[in-house]
Amino acid sequence: MENIFEVVRIKQEIRESEHPAAWYEIRSPEDAADIAIKEIADEDREIFFVACLNTKNKIVAIQRVHVGSLNASIVSPRETFKAAIMNNTASIICFHQHPSGDTTPSHEDIQITRRLTESGKILGIQLLDHIIVSYTGSFTSLKEKGYL
Repeated sequence: MENIFEVVRIKQEIRESEHPAAWYEIRSPEDAADIAIKEIADEDREIFFVACLNTKNKIVAIQRVHVGSLNASIVSPRETFKAAIMNNTASIICFHQHPSGDTTPSHEDIQITRRLTESGKILGIQLLDHIIVSYTGSFTSLKEKGYL
């Protein structure tokens, strides 16, 4: 069983290190939103992903956590923090897009942000922001809105 785990871990590290955003430094919500817009803004359903950062706010891994429907995505703290724990990261930024083009956070977006913040405190992994993007290029930072 231990050998299987090692193969999975090695595959994850290789796949993530080849990502174009690997080692990209996040200095602002705009920096983070740029990555999300390139990754998921034009998807036809909600995609939720997490960027794992080191202590210097450089991305060391990106993990797609959930693919939802046209207007919903079910996100669990367990799946959200899985990549962060496996990559021994200091913090995370969560992202998803609204296919409608309206980046106004829903009640569910606010609830999951608060839940992830509390889960991160327990795990010792800080949620730096939750950013909603759209195909229009606009974004909303839930941190800037005061939900973190």
